[in-house]
Amino acid sequence: MTHLPHPDHQPEFYQSVAVKRFFAWVFDTCVILFLSLIVVLLTAFVGAFVWPILYLVVGFVYRVATIAGGSATWGMRFVGIELRDAYGSRLDGGLALAHTAGYTISMAIPVLQVVSILMMLLGARAQGLTDAVLGTVAINRRVYA
Repeated sequence: MTHLPHPDHQPEFYQSVAVKRFFAWVFDTCVILFLSLIVVLLTAFVGAFVWPILYLVVGFVYRVATIAGGSATWGMRFVGIELRDAYGSRLDGGLALAHTAGYTISMAIPVLQVVSILMMLLGARAQGLTDAVLGTVAINRRVYA
């Protein structure tokens, strides 16, 4: 992780990231819910019969597409954070897919999600479990003036 901003020397990159991740998650959940409801309408309500699967698929596609397209979901962009790999680069499609898969697995197993949340709250880089495994990190976006 030598290519990323060091939390002791550049703490502004990690300031309030855990809280921002929570608000980004709430924002993204609302977007995914809205998109899933549109799919239900477009399928003449047939999608309602497979709601859990539909919601999971819509959420997975949304997260992979937005992270691959800009290294952040719309919620992350809204709160001013983005994901970076261990070299400080934006996430590509493969890493976006892996990050989303890790997130989905941790959401499916509550104990992993609790561990991930604790890691975000207590770690210097506010990394979750998936971030630690993949070497990714969420940082505050630079503000260019």
